[in-house]
Amino acid sequence: MIEIVFLVEDDPDGGYNARALGESIFTQADNIEILREMVRDAVHCHFPDEQTRPKVIRLHIVREEVIAS
Repeated sequence: MIEIVFLVEDDPDGGYNARALGESIFTQADNIEILREMVRDAVHCHFPDEQTRPKVIRLHIVREEVIAS
């Protein structure tokens, strides 16, 4: 695997949730900088062997906005 993609969404209680697409990896953090570290750590834990670990981690950040009409 060359790349792993995480879907990043705002947490209703504050902060962010990140879920890997196609893998059972989930993490969360209070801000985006810490989330990046948490995602990297989660990937390293899920793929302990460096040979099989994805070389690229992509964060797909989704933000939902509601506006009055």
